[in-house]
Amino acid sequence: MATPAPQFLALPTGPAQITWRRSARARRVSLRIDPRQGTVVITLPMRAATSAGMALLKTHSAWVADRLAALPAQTPLTDGAELPLHGKTVRIRHRADARGVAWLADGEINVTGQPEHLARRVRDFLRAEALRRLSAMVAAKAGEYGLRVRRVAIKDTRSRWGSCTPDGTLMFSWRLVMAPTWVQDYVVAHEVAHLKHMNHGPRFWALVQQMTPHTDQSVIWLRNEGPGLLRIG
Repeated sequence: MATPAPQFLALPTGPAQITWRRSARARRVSLRIDPRQGTVVITLPMRAATSAGMALLKTHSAWVADRLAALPAQTPLTDGAELPLHGKTVRIRHRADARGVAWLADGEINVTGQPEHLARRVRDFLRAEALRRLSAMVAAKAGEYGLRVRRVAIKDTRSRWGSCTPDGTLMFSWRLVMAPTWVQDYVVAHEVAHLKHMNHGPRFWALVQQMTPHTDQSVIWLRNEGPGLLRIG
């Protein structure tokens, strides 16, 4: 069956966009909120009808409305906008006549070029900063514990702050660069620990605790503040 086109549904808090997904691995209809796009995502098994998804949505309409209403406001990457970098607030400053591309100075991300390129250049700057900072943190932790890292990659993931592949590649969301450094420390420790234990068993968590003292508070921070990072850009 074809994947239905996006549509809108009237909720007490206003219209909500529904994005449909079909998955060969799905065994039942499910729904979730995409905090980055502010949409409702309904996943259907390959042969399920859209009516099953709509029925589930109507049953949980109050929950959906509450979750959408609780999303932080979206922050576009425009001149004068404020965003966090390593947990501290910085401001975007467009400098059309300056030389260079983008750089940080005096609490501002300075961006040159035409206005239509500003958002992309800010994202590129944040991705490069994420790769620089997180690669250094990975190298330090992996080296201390004698673990081999194949490479570090930066992605724009929707549901994971980091991941580890069996070949030793560590991947992180570029948005993690906006979190406080102690949160970054926990996420890096979590993924580096997977180089030794590809599971979430007791030995894995014991190693994470050796690598960082920030586990508990970071998990809480990411649960409460993480959705806000997904609303930036």
